[in-house]
Amino acid sequence: QVQLVESGGGLVQPGGSLRLSCASSRSIFSFIDMAWYRQAPGKQRELVASITKVGNTNYVDSVKGRFTISRDNVKNTIDLQMNSLKPEDTAVYYCNRVPAVITWGQGTQVTVSS
Repeated sequence: QVQLVESGGGLVQPGGSLRLSCASSRSIFSFIDMAWYRQAPGKQRELVASITKVGNTNYVDSVKGRFTISRDNVKNTIDLQMNSLKPEDTAVYYCNRVPAVITWGQGTQVTVSS
C-alpha cells in the first residue's frame, strides 16, 4: 500500500510564495504520472498541476505562470512551487496519481490571507 505525505503548507500573505512537497512510501514517482490537487472549502477537489513520467507538465488556467510542478528523483518527491499566491489559492493541497487511484493523504493546508 503506497502512502503519500504532503508538507510545506502554511499561512502566507497575498503575493507570497510557498513550496509544497509530496513524499511516497515507495519509489514510484519515476514510473507514473502525478499531480497536485486542491480542495477549497465548499468546493470539489480539482487538479491543479500534473507531471507525466517523462516530465511533461500541465496546469489549470488559474495557476499558469504562477505554479511550477517538478519531480526530484533523488529525494523521491513531487514538489509544487507556488508564487504570487492569491486568496483564491486557499485550499488543502494533495498529491496523487493521475488518475487519482492512490489512497489520499492528509493534505497540507495553504492559507493566503493578509
